[in-house]
Amino acid sequence: MFESLANIDSQLRDMEKRLADPELLADMNAWRKVNREYVERKPIAEAYEAYRKALQTAKEDKDMIAEAEDSDMEAMLKADLAEQEALAEKKEEELKLLLVPKDPNDYKNVIVEIRAGAGGEEAGLFAGDLYRMYHMYAEKEGYTTEEIDRTDQGIGGIKDATFMVKGEGAYSKLKYESGVHRVQRVPETESSGRIHTSTATVAVLPEAEDVDVELNMNDVRVDVYRSSGHGGQCVNTTDSAVRVTHIPTGIVVAIQDEKSQLKNKEKALHLLKTKLYDLELEKQNQEIASARHSQVGSGDRSERIRTYNFPQGRITDHRINRTIYQIHDFLDGNIAEMIEALQTEDQMKKLAMVSDKQESRN
Repeated sequence: MFESLANIDSQLRDMEKRLADPELLADMNAWRKVNREYVERKPIAEAYEAYRKALQTAKEDKDMIAEAEDSDMEAMLKADLAEQEALAEKKEEELKLLLVPKDPNDYKNVIVEIRAGAGGEEAGLFAGDLYRMYHMYAEKEGYTTEEIDRTDQGIGGIKDATFMVKGEGAYSKLKYESGVHRVQRVPETESSGRIHTSTATVAVLPEAEDVDVELNMNDVRVDVYRSSGHGGQCVNTTDSAVRVTHIPTGIVVAIQDEKSQLKNKEKALHLLKTKLYDLELEKQNQEIASARHSQVGSGDRSERIRTYNFPQGRITDHRINRTIYQIHDFLDGNIAEMIEALQTEDQMKKLAMVSDKQESRN
């Protein structure tokens, strides 16, 4: 079942050598990539070794039981056999989960966006509660937060807020918070004691990494011409101005600031790279906007991933039908139990998909 793991120990040793290599250490981005892979593979190697040893010990127990002449020794061996078989089964399940394909964004920092939804001022107050909850959770997990933007509501809540949560694996945990959150409670301004239902939307997005632009000069046309701008007689009497055209995108940049044609060309190419970089960022932002739309939905009361019911003191996550009865503790940032339950459910679904694919191949 785990034939592909036979060489995992040697792979880890090779990674350890690479991590100590001065050349790799000189490139921290490359070093972090190898280190991340090492950290992911090490628990797999440890679980596989325990699984392999348990199977081997179980086999030895069976061989000795067949040859045992003493009843006490046979009983002891059978007890150990049962223990080793149970351990092997446990490690097998652990390995299956460890081998489930991971989200490539899981290790990233996240950008969290919270917006008040349906419910007027009460929705703004609830959005403020969620804002506080995630900041407290981040602190408990050892993450740091960085404010990007926030619009406060006059009575103490927020209309919207955007902030970053920085820390290894932040996205792997907080991504399950994306969606519409619904609150049911009696607002402080409600004199009749009537329960109101309000919503707030949460979007959790992996931090976009820097986009590197490689400029292929075969895609660039360079034209030179007589400058018509300021710069004195020398500029106006020589072909110092430069216009570069990026043929695939149609972006055109013209520079005539310098007396030197070479310097104008350097400036033009630099500005062209900047414009291409901006174009890539725009595409990336469109993808993020699309992800945001799919995560948040319309914000209507009927769309929700979780309900916070104050009269009953409960939080119910509708995706996994799990309820926790410690609402104030939950809003104080103690949401790890719910997130772990969501992670487990997600892993089990992915494991089922992998198993189905394996069965279809067979």
